[in-house]
Amino acid sequence: MPWQECTTMSIRREFVLLAKQPQSNIRELCRRYEISPKTAYKWLHRYREQGDTGLQDQSRCPLQSPRRSSPELEQEVVRLHHQFPYWGARKLLCLLPDGVKRPHHSTIDAILRRHGCQVRYHAGEAQAPATRRFEHERPNELWQIDFKGNFHLSDRHSPRCHPLTVLDDHSRFALCLESCEGERLELVRPKLIQVFRRYGLPRRITADNGPPWGSNIEGGLSTLEIWLMRLGIEVSHSRPHHPQTQGKLERFHQTLKRELLHRTFSDLQHCQRVMDHWRSQYNQQRPHEALGQLPPISRYQPSVRSYPEQLPEIEYEPGDRVLKVSGTGQVRFEGKSRFVGGALLGERVAIRPTKVDDVYDVIFIHKTIRQLDLRKRK
Repeated sequence: MPWQECTTMSIRREFVLLAKQPQSNIRELCRRYEISPKTAYKWLHRYREQGDTGLQDQSRCPLQSPRRSSPELEQEVVRLHHQFPYWGARKLLCLLPDGVKRPHHSTIDAILRRHGCQVRYHAGEAQAPATRRFEHERPNELWQIDFKGNFHLSDRHSPRCHPLTVLDDHSRFALCLESCEGERLELVRPKLIQVFRRYGLPRRITADNGPPWGSNIEGGLSTLEIWLMRLGIEVSHSRPHHPQTQGKLERFHQTLKRELLHRTFSDLQHCQRVMDHWRSQYNQQRPHEALGQLPPISRYQPSVRSYPEQLPEIEYEPGDRVLKVSGTGQVRFEGKSRFVGGALLGERVAIRPTKVDDVYDVIFIHKTIRQLDLRKRK
């Protein structure tokens, strides 16, 4: 309708008063005021019924909206949003109580918009969804382990916090989220023992190549890797500069950063209390899209392999020559000291002949760590 916005009410009133004059030509007035006859008769009718009030713009909303969400549903959605501000409509939909009729997730989006609720994100974190996913068939077949960087604490006397994370590949269950003051072996091993005592032992653990997970010597073993192998856990390492090898843990780290690590923590104890609460929420409540919007605990079961308080003895093949590694990482073989690995101090290794004469494999448990070639002596 082409009324001029700044004088809408006055023009409407002028038109109506002129149209009410005896013998007025309404259609000619419509042409001059540039409105349709339908609009003209609408304003005349409203003026007769309501006077000047009838000339005001009225809401176009229907008097009844039978398909609109109930107040109870909207109140529950807003409550869930304030409780979980980083979770989108699909996740909030899964958290609705059983007695509430579940709408489409787009309805949840509309409710959030109506109430001015915006899901929190960090700039630059939007990603395209994964088109292919690989996961192990059962829990505890593979655990992924790493640190999620480090950050300052508000208490300037406290060390930096280094979050230690362990994730089950099959279920995405967070087995460990511990605040450590560093990334040294003596800090990591007690944390892992706590995890093993509660959840049992996995078949395999994968980690990156940096300390304390890997060794700086090509083909060598780290002290942590040796300990895990003694427990009967296979250890593998991701390819350098390929974080996608531990893609599920990297994705977990993104969620951890977005929902938790942006906060300020006073000290390691405060950080650990908040992490414990967040891990419980992540495992038990937070719907996971890759799990059909079920929480990780719905797919996780503890391992049947319990943690042994004493390391089991290593057994080698009957034909192997078993030697103990000295403090310098060497063994005495064929009249000469030979280096096999500094981290193997005190461990027993097997010297096993190969198909080539005077060439021997050095075996620790089931892994060949190097070869001894006696042909060079000759």
